[in-house]
Amino acid sequence: MPTSSDRFSDIRPYNDDEIQPAIQRVINSDEFIDAIVSFRFSKIAKFTGFLLKPLLRQYFLYKWRSINSIDEMQQVVGGYVQHMIDSTTTKFTYSGLENLDANKNYLFVSNHRDIAMDPSFVNWALFSENFKTVRIAIGDNLLSKPFSSDLMRMNKSFIVKRALKAPREMMKAVLQLSDYIFSSLQSDSSIWIAQREGRAKDGHDKTEPAIIKMFYMNGKKKKVAFNDYIKQLNIVPVAVSYEFDACDKHKAQELFDKAQTGEYKKSEFEDIESIVRGIIGQKGHVHVAFGKALDEDFEDPEQVASAIDQQIYQNYYLHPSNFIAAKQNLDSVSEADKATFEQRLQGMAPELQETVLKMYANPVINSIN
Repeated sequence: MPTSSDRFSDIRPYNDDEIQPAIQRVINSDEFIDAIVSFRFSKIAKFTGFLLKPLLRQYFLYKWRSINSIDEMQQVVGGYVQHMIDSTTTKFTYSGLENLDANKNYLFVSNHRDIAMDPSFVNWALFSENFKTVRIAIGDNLLSKPFSSDLMRMNKSFIVKRALKAPREMMKAVLQLSDYIFSSLQSDSSIWIAQREGRAKDGHDKTEPAIIKMFYMNGKKKKVAFNDYIKQLNIVPVAVSYEFDACDKHKAQELFDKAQTGEYKKSEFEDIESIVRGIIGQKGHVHVAFGKALDEDFEDPEQVASAIDQQIYQNYYLHPSNFIAAKQNLDSVSEADKATFEQRLQGMAPELQETVLKMYANPVINSIN
């Protein structure tokens, strides 16, 4: 486990010397092996689980035995990402990196549609153009199991503490997070963070000013003027767009249940299931649009949030699915694309279809408002 000798030891990604011990903990975790069996071999797990579990453990011991650094782990993850792109997308494209400097660190503030895939696609685009990959902000709500925390922190993720309730502890955690983000940017790494807590289930991307306030906590403590501090962060808005959201039906179900009953209760493994669904689900064409670093003079967090939103709305790549749902620019949409989207809708309960249409239509509405 990380030592307590640095002030970020409980939230930062693992260092090279912590990788192999973390791997051993993950492989020896019964919950990790059970999760793999449950998701990958669900149809035969009931009858052959007792045989699969030791075989899986041996497989991972063999596969990961020689990984001893962050770079080596990134290479392994890169192989998985390449396979995912090949098998679940029809095309992957990106734009805007020509406006950025590969030798600088940036705070990439991204819209949020998929728990694991958003930063993965951002990283793949950066890697493709010889930029350094980012450190990824991930909420502790996704790390309820020790093995999931180990897996994420092995892959350059750092923890955003959301489960704290006591005001003093919450303030301490926000200050630590703000300090960590600034320290990373000033030293050796760019950062990816979502523009809001939780995915935009309705397709309406909106930056929470609270995120900007968190960025500035460290500057406020050091008595740096708001505008000066924000400029030091090198904030770059990023718009990730999916032709098809692998979790669209499930997001719509959550929104429908909330509208009907006023609440929605997640199942124990729902976040993990969403991650798996996002990874293996068909996504069609995926595009990552990098904006330009914010260099205006800002007076408050609301102005910064608005500037991020503006770039995300303008740069968001609109797919045929978006135009069909919004009933806009239909002349540019092929009959094949119309049929594919119609077939997708028909696979959903009638009460969910209207919600799904709004989900795909909102980016079009935002782009023209």
